[in-house]
Amino acid sequence: MAGISRSLRTFLAVLPLSAAGLLFVPALAQEAPRQPAKPSGEDARDTSGYPFPALAVTVAAAQNMAYAMILRDYCADTRLPMEFVRERLARFSRMTGREETCKSLLDY
Repeated sequence: MAGISRSLRTFLAVLPLSAAGLLFVPALAQEAPRQPAKPSGEDARDTSGYPFPALAVTVAAAQNMAYAMILRDYCADTRLPMEFVRERLARFSRMTGREETCKSLLDY
C-alpha cells in the first residue's frame, strides 16, 4: 500500500462503512399509504410523495461520488500526464451528462 495515496487509502477505508450504511436507508423510510384507486396515464408514476429517491438514483450518486474522488486524486497527482486525466474526465462527463473538470469534481 506504499504506492497508494493517502486520500485513496482513506476512501478505501471508508467505503465499506458507507456501503453498510446504505443497507439501512430503506428501513428508515416510512411506508406510504396505499391508494385505493389505480391512477391512470402520467399519474401512475407520480412519485412526488416518496421520502427518498429510487434506489438506482442513490446507487448512481454513490458510484459517481466514488469515481469523482478517484478523479480528484488523478487531478492532484502531477506525475500523471494531463492527457490521461482529460481522457478520464471526458469518460466521466459522458457518464454524468455534464462537462466535468478537475474543479467540477468538488461538487461530489
